[in-house]
Amino acid sequence: MRMRFWLLFGLLLHSSLSFSQLREWGIEVNPKIGFLLAHRGVMGHLPREHALGSEISYFISTNGSKDYHRAYKFPKVGLTLFGSTVGNNEILGQVYGVYTFIDFPFKKTEKFELSGRLGAGASWNTKVFDQELNPKNVAMSTHVNALICFGLRSRFYLGIYRKNHILAGIDLTHCSNGSTKVPNLGINLPYLSLGIGHTFRQVNKISKEIYATPEEKWKLSAIGILSAKEVFPTGGKKYPIYALSLIGKKIFTPRTGMELGLDFIYKTSINAYKPQIHKSKEGIAQIGLYCGYVLPLDKLNFVLGMGMYVRDEYFPDSRMYHRLGMRYQVNEKLLVNFTLKTHWAKADYVEYGIGYTF
Repeated sequence: MRMRFWLLFGLLLHSSLSFSQLREWGIEVNPKIGFLLAHRGVMGHLPREHALGSEISYFISTNGSKDYHRAYKFPKVGLTLFGSTVGNNEILGQVYGVYTFIDFPFKKTEKFELSGRLGAGASWNTKVFDQELNPKNVAMSTHVNALICFGLRSRFYLGIYRKNHILAGIDLTHCSNGSTKVPNLGINLPYLSLGIGHTFRQVNKISKEIYATPEEKWKLSAIGILSAKEVFPTGGKKYPIYALSLIGKKIFTPRTGMELGLDFIYKTSINAYKPQIHKSKEGIAQIGLYCGYVLPLDKLNFVLGMGMYVRDEYFPDSRMYHRLGMRYQVNEKLLVNFTLKTHWAKADYVEYGIGYTF
């Protein structure tokens, strides 16, 4: 699992640095204060104090050399080192992480910028569930976890050269292992932050309004998915999961796309659901219809969507499911898939996949 998360981090880092072309860059130091969000009743005993953290970020401003730089109003990309208490040092310890990010500007003037942040990477949680030593930690069962951060950032630029700025923001940081091991309720940390930043190199941006031509036709991809999950009781076996997704995608504008899909899922963990009920090998197969939004960033696409099972004999979860993650188009034919499948706020499993685009 550790190797999988670092593979994801490397993919994001390569993508962010490749489209920035190392132009305007700087650093930001951002202290944060927040709290542990007890999103399940069984987590009510965990929050005890505020979560205190800090971030150090290296950012690069895109310069307009690619069409989508201008379509997104010259977003910033970069790398963040993150550390924080979690709100209960005795049971949950601390969390340390590293993630790549992209800041999408919503409003920009000479002295002010408001942007939305989307980031993903990996975290190390110092304390995890242990049946004998730490049985009250129902949030985390693995030290290495995926980390997702999203929120709003405001930058107030100082002086005529705009090299220094004050940074204020609100965001949510989430850590989870995607149900590869239980318990895995995850930690959700809403933060308020106030920091400072400095730009070391400034360049003139290319401002001509030339946007990428949207794709004229739907593109069909077949994605093979392999994963695994653990179910209660803790310490049990890991169940393999096999799936095939047929995805049709169309990009309508440089910032908007859509995908429709048909999912064939063979989740062997269904055998552990109500074990008193006999289940056939064919009966645990699920079929779902899926629809999602695509945020295109050159070869990297972020996806967010919802599906519904049209075949589900035993209904171990909700009839609806959700998908959040990314797909990277390596070339015209090959793509890499890394998405999280959930049932509302409950992680089902991580979808690791390789796809072929027809």
